[in-house]
Amino acid sequence: MNIRKRSLLGMAFGLAAATCLTPIAFAAEGTVVVYSAHKQSIIDLLLPLFEAETGLKAEVIKMGSGDIARRARAEADAPAADVIWSIAGSQLTANADLLEAYTPADFDKVDPQFIQNPNWTPYTAVVYVLAVNTDILSVEDAPKTWSALADPQWKGQIASARANGSGSALQQLQTVLTLFGENGWQQYADISANYVFTDSSGAVPRYVADGETSMGVTLEDNALTYVKGGAPMAILHMTDGTPATPDGVALVKNGPNPDGAKVFIDWVMSASTQTILTTDIGRRSVRLDMAGPPGTPNLSDLNTMTPLPLSEFGGVEAVLAKWQEVTGN
Repeated sequence: MNIRKRSLLGMAFGLAAATCLTPIAFAAEGTVVVYSAHKQSIIDLLLPLFEAETGLKAEVIKMGSGDIARRARAEADAPAADVIWSIAGSQLTANADLLEAYTPADFDKVDPQFIQNPNWTPYTAVVYVLAVNTDILSVEDAPKTWSALADPQWKGQIASARANGSGSALQQLQTVLTLFGENGWQQYADISANYVFTDSSGAVPRYVADGETSMGVTLEDNALTYVKGGAPMAILHMTDGTPATPDGVALVKNGPNPDGAKVFIDWVMSASTQTILTTDIGRRSVRLDMAGPPGTPNLSDLNTMTPLPLSEFGGVEAVLAKWQEVTGN
C-alpha cells in the first residue's frame, strides 16, 4: 500500500470555523506528526484549518489502519508519530500500551456509549452500510441483512476492503463474528465468497458507483459522498444489525511533540471541527450536542449493535490469520 506524506501549510479557505483553543495551544510549537487512515480528501480539508487556527504545522503520514498499527508497534522504542488519527477503536484498544491517556477539552460532551478505553478518545461514530447501485439492482431486490449477503446469487457482486489492510473491513468481520456466534466464521466464509476485494475502504463505493459491483459494504460517510455527487446509489442499513462504532484519536506514548499532539486532539474534538465533519463530510459526531449528517436516519431508529472486541476472538493476529485462511488473501 502506498504511504503518502503531506505537510499541509497555509491559511484555511472556504470554511471559517471559530475554534476555542486551550491554553496549551499558545505554548505548543513545532510540527505535529500524525499517522492517519482518513481519506485524503478529509485530510486536505481539515489540516489547513488546523494549521491556520492553531499556528502549528501538521505532517500527516497516510496509511491503512493495519499499517498504522504495525508501524507504531515497530517504532515503540523510538516513536516518530505524535498522534494516531482515525483508526478503528478496536485497533487502538489492541495497541493501548503504545498510547498515553489524555483527556481533551470538551470530553464531557462525548457520548459515553462510545468510550471504551482511557488511552484513546472516540473521534467519530462510524456506521457501516450496504451501498447499492440502483441502475443495476433495485432497493427492493437488494439484501437487507448480513445473512442475506451469503446468498450465492450475489457472487462477485459485493465489494469489500481487505480486513488485513482496512480497519473498517476488520470491523465488518467483527460484526459477523458477533452476530452469528459459534457459526460466525462459517457465515463470514459464505459472505466473503461473494466479495470482490478492493485495496482500500475508500475504493468500495467507487466500485459500486462505477458499476464494477452492484453492492459494497462500506462506511456510511463514504457512500454519502457519492450520493451527494449524484451517483445512482442507495444506502441500506442492515436490519439484523447495523454496527455503529467509534474510530479514535490518540496520543502516542513518548512521541516527540506531546504538547502539539494535545492541541491536535483538542482541535479535532472541538465543536467547530465536529460540525465540519458532520455537515460537510458526512461523519457522525460522538458529541452529545451534535445531530447526525443531513439526510441520515437517527441512530435510535436503526437496529444498531456494537461488535465484540477482537480479544473475544483471539486477538488481532489470530483473527487476521483466520481471515487469510478463510478468504485465501
